[in-house]
Amino acid sequence: MNISRRGAFKVAALGAAAATGVRKAEARERPSPPPGAKGVLYDSTLCIGCKACTVACREANGLSLERHSTLHDDAYDLTGHTASIIKLYQDGESTAFVKQQCMHCVDPACVTACMLGSLQKREGGAVTWIPDRCIGCRYCQIACPFDAPKFEWDSPLPRIVKCQMCVAKAGGTEPGQASEGREPACCEVCPRGGVIYGDYRELAAEAQARIDANPGRYNPRVYGLDDLGGTQVLHLAPHGVEFADLGLPEYGPESVPHKPVGLQHRIYKGFMAPIALYAVLAGLSWRSRRAHEQEAEEIAEEAPERQWEAAS
Repeated sequence: MNISRRGAFKVAALGAAAATGVRKAEARERPSPPPGAKGVLYDSTLCIGCKACTVACREANGLSLERHSTLHDDAYDLTGHTASIIKLYQDGESTAFVKQQCMHCVDPACVTACMLGSLQKREGGAVTWIPDRCIGCRYCQIACPFDAPKFEWDSPLPRIVKCQMCVAKAGGTEPGQASEGREPACCEVCPRGGVIYGDYRELAAEAQARIDANPGRYNPRVYGLDDLGGTQVLHLAPHGVEFADLGLPEYGPESVPHKPVGLQHRIYKGFMAPIALYAVLAGLSWRSRRAHEQEAEEIAEEAPERQWEAAS
C-alpha cells in the first residue's frame, strides 16, 4: 500500500524533529558593532534637501544619471544607478527630508542571504559587495528590510549597487575615499552638517545629546540604535514626525537573520536533521517499491488463470 504525499511529508518532518529535538527556534546571541566601528549620523532637522550629498556620492562612485534626472534632480528611488537619495516627506504643514541608503546593519540580512559571500561585513562595519563572488541571484535585494541593494538591469555585466560607506566604490572593490583617510563623499560636502561620519559609539552619544539638549526639536528616539538589531547609519527625525513616515521600517529590535539562523544552526548541528530526513525518505522509498513488487507478483500469479478463462 502506497503512502500519500502528505503522509510522507508528515513522517519526514516528525523524523527530523525527533532527531534534533527542535521544539522552537532558538535565538542566537545578538551581534554587536565591531571594534572600531564607523558610522554615519543623519539629522533630518538640519537637512535642507540640496542634494549635494547625492551628487557627490554619484561622482565619487562613478555612477551615471538616471534618464529622467538632471544634475540636482536625482532618482525617485534607489536604483542600479544610485547609492543614496534624498526624499521629502509632507503631511499638511509638516515636512521633513530623509536620506535613503544602505544602513550598514550590525547583523545584515543581505550578508546572511548571500550564498557565496559576495556581500560581507568589513572591518569597521561597512557592508560591501564583492563582484567576483556574485552570481546575480538577487537574494540580497529580497532579504534587505531597507530595500537598499539594487541590480543593474540595463548592463550586460550587471552589478549590485549600494552605499559602501565609501570604503569601496559602489558596485565594485576599488577603494573609496574613506579608505584613503577621507570622509564618505556625502558627509564631506554637506553644507549644514546634516550627515556626519565618525566613530559609531561617539555618533550614538552625539545623537542622544542633541535630543536631550533640544527635546522640542527632535523625535525622542535615535533610529538605528536598536532597530532591526542595530544599524551603523543612525537617523534623527523632527519632533512630531515618525520614522515610519520617513520610510524607515518599524520591525522592532530583532534583526532579520536572528531567528532563522538560530533555527538553521540548531537543525543542522551534527548534521543530524539531514541524516534523519534521508533515512525517513529512504524508508518510504523502500516501502513504496516493496508495495509495487508485491502488486507485480500478484498480477503474475493471476496471469495463467486469466489466460485460461479467455481461451475457454
